[in-house]
Amino acid sequence: MLSFINSGAAVLAAATLSTFVAADNCAAGAQEIAGNWYCQAVNTIQYTGFGGSGSYNQVTNMNSANGQCSSTPVSYSGSMAPLDEEVSIHFRGPIQLKQFAVYTPGSANTAKRDVHDHAHVHNHAHAHAHVKEKRADVWVTATIDGKVVSWINDWNPAGAASSTVAVATSTNAAAAVTTTLATSYITSVAAAKSTSVIPTSSAVAASSVAPIVKSNVVVGSGGWSQVSYYNSEAGSSTGCTFMGNHGGAGSGVWDSSFGMSLSYLSSDASTGAASPQVLQDLTVPSGTEFSIFSGTPCSGNSCGYYRPGSVAYHGFDGPEKIFLFEFQMPSDGSISGMNADMPAIWMLNAQVPRTGQYVAADCSCWTSGCGEFDIFEVLTSGSTRAKSTLHGNAASGNAGNSDYFNRPTGSTMKLAVSFSNYTATVKVLSNSYLFTNSLTASAISDLTSATTSGLNNGLGVSNFALTNNS
Repeated sequence: MLSFINSGAAVLAAATLSTFVAADNCAAGAQEIAGNWYCQAVNTIQYTGFGGSGSYNQVTNMNSANGQCSSTPVSYSGSMAPLDEEVSIHFRGPIQLKQFAVYTPGSANTAKRDVHDHAHVHNHAHAHAHVKEKRADVWVTATIDGKVVSWINDWNPAGAASSTVAVATSTNAAAAVTTTLATSYITSVAAAKSTSVIPTSSAVAASSVAPIVKSNVVVGSGGWSQVSYYNSEAGSSTGCTFMGNHGGAGSGVWDSSFGMSLSYLSSDASTGAASPQVLQDLTVPSGTEFSIFSGTPCSGNSCGYYRPGSVAYHGFDGPEKIFLFEFQMPSDGSISGMNADMPAIWMLNAQVPRTGQYVAADCSCWTSGCGEFDIFEVLTSGSTRAKSTLHGNAASGNAGNSDYFNRPTGSTMKLAVSFSNYTATVKVLSNSYLFTNSLTASAISDLTSATTSGLNNGLGVSNFALTNNS
């Protein structure tokens, strides 16, 4: 979804070559619309044979004085590679994101973080690093009855199953907010207006608030824990950092060579911010983009190389991970402007946005194949059809399924994206599906299977087999 400045456009390094065989539903009919082929609406699209071995060019230096970048080849291999590395999740309006969650194997306090930076705008630039580390302690901040309070989530408690912080108010009794990394998001006897992760001591001090910790999520045999969660109606976010390409507006940097770096995102998604904010419960307008990284800031070389002065956070790491979304993509009727009324959700190797999403091709690992996965993308203005496409070496360029999802214009949709055992599955879920604080082995099996999960809308499954020839 990216286009590069001075790029040779479709130059993709072929260290790993793949062929693909579609088991789509085109035999039942196909239609060409604005140069894109659409076969049948489905509930599930599954890619098998996802991964392999190869290499891409990892950015190692960016010189803002002359606009030149250096890189070095790095190798990858295994299930879901190279998107087994850290990834970032990207969105383009018009979209209203209601819920977002990430699950990984093991307990939350041992979730590994890998480093990739990714950015998305129909052009991709990636910078890649392969350093892994334990999840660091993070700050959580909340506005309760107009008072900003904060505490540390250390992910390794000896305490109770949930954490409570009491805040004295000027006219009322103490307000209590219970935070969980789970389905009920925030439950409180006061109004919880805003929660976000603060990575450093710059969090607002609240002397009246005692630090609190959250107990580890207990996951049964074979289960996965929730490591990140956002809920727009509650105004809450744990383990998520909202970012945008607004460097120089509150945070990050701007220069004439590389333009705007990543920055913290303002709560209305319109510009940058000086510190982490939680996205409001609103519809992000047409053409506006934002991204979600983990709640763990890059430290030292833990993320590998990233643009100097940029806001940099870890992405979501590992060959096994599940992302859940609840969202709506209302049509705003716009027909002019870049990507007008063309909402999208996509995944980038996190290195891409950390060096620059819209920079010269040699300043990003995207062109050399570090990976992008278009999860749910509307390709023409006002279309009600959304497609899925894999970009990079794992797809030998582009591997797009000709079946499509129905765009949720009038109500919200719940969607799962799972990575496991050389297989990526994008699946529409029932509206009653709960974003629980952990996933059982049975739930994981359902989310990773090529089924329709009991939906009775008459739509089926589309399969796309990738065969690695490395």
